[in-house]
Amino acid sequence: METVEIQVEPRNSGSHKKAPKLRREGKLPGIFYGPKTDPVPLEINKKEFLSRVADLEGSHLIRIKSESALLANKVALVKEMQFHPITGEILHADFYEVDLAAKIRAKVPLHFVGKAAGVVRGGILQPVVREIEVECLPMEIPEFFNVDVTPLDIGHSLHVAELQMPEGVAATYETNLTLVTVVPPTVEEAPAPAEVVPEAVVEGAEVPAAAPEEKKKEEGSET
Repeated sequence: METVEIQVEPRNSGSHKKAPKLRREGKLPGIFYGPKTDPVPLEINKKEFLSRVADLEGSHLIRIKSESALLANKVALVKEMQFHPITGEILHADFYEVDLAAKIRAKVPLHFVGKAAGVVRGGILQPVVREIEVECLPMEIPEFFNVDVTPLDIGHSLHVAELQMPEGVAATYETNLTLVTVVPPTVEEAPAPAEVVPEAVVEGAEVPAAAPEEKKKEEGSET
């Protein structure tokens, strides 16, 4: 896996109250941490982060460039990004240090390719998950998995155990997770015809008198 380089610098500890000022200056607050590393608050060039990191799919290794000896040439994963709940603007990024010689867990996206046989027959392709978790060395993290759905008929599914993975890469699931299935087409039921309810005849009820014209016709027919 190729690494993405990005420039970051430490910021003063306890300066979280200055985060809005940092953002106004075009910088993104962040933090760098790991199992053997004390947390280091960061400030990152927001424009660079957005162009190089924010839109990457899946897990990518980040090689840090910095004037600080604490950070220079460290390798990390972007563990989490925080976004504004209304505007969607990125507010904060967490960098988790990785040891290139030790296995880690990472998320890998799934790309569903081909047209399922069941879809040709009118079924609907139903992805169950869009990514899976794997365990491997950091440099061996796959960018994505292609999942060929062509053989799937209606009612058939593909599971994580059927994915072909590179040597040294293993899924972390204890059960045979379903990845995608083809479900039958949904058919709307036609509305039932409305019942014609006959008028109820009440015993003893008076029959309404005929209209004058109708009465004349009845009298003429008698003569």
